[in-house]
Amino acid sequence: MKINGNEIRPGNVIQHDGGLWVAVKTQHVKPGKGGAYAQVELKNLVDNRKLNERFRSSETVEKVRLEQKDYQFLYPNGEMLVFMDQETYEQIELPVEFVGERAAFLQDGMKVTVESHEGKPLGISLPDQVTLTVAEADAVVKGQTASSSYKPAVLENGIRIMVPPFITAGERVVVDTNEVAYVRRAD
Repeated sequence: MKINGNEIRPGNVIQHDGGLWVAVKTQHVKPGKGGAYAQVELKNLVDNRKLNERFRSSETVEKVRLEQKDYQFLYPNGEMLVFMDQETYEQIELPVEFVGERAAFLQDGMKVTVESHEGKPLGISLPDQVTLTVAEADAVVKGQTASSSYKPAVLENGIRIMVPPFITAGERVVVDTNEVAYVRRAD
């Protein structure tokens, strides 16, 4: 299935340079001059080579259709993460590196989608947003404008993000797992 270059998301598997590549990180760039593009960090699924590639929105890439199966995250086991098949209750273990830096967002019982190609797990999709507690947040500096000033905060899972000045330690916030960014306060 063909998709535009700007539609590539972390975890997507694409056919590029004659191989299967998984998008590890994506960053959308809108330079002042020229057209917008997606800066994509790709990892080869066979030999784990990494590659940084730019995809313009006008370019199309072949997204590989993988078998998708829902799993439930159970627990970390050393350097492995244990998931359970929702239908057969069969358990699989995947290395932490397989999930990447987004492994910090995994929570007990979280439903994830594992994509596999010919029986070999290739990619994993986490929910787009998760709710986490702010462990610590810097104090607001008096006189800062409230419009665009964000302050650093550390979440319960150790991830650092920027939050608006009104967020304090102990509050629950919704975080985008793809962009690793604050979305809103949790209800």
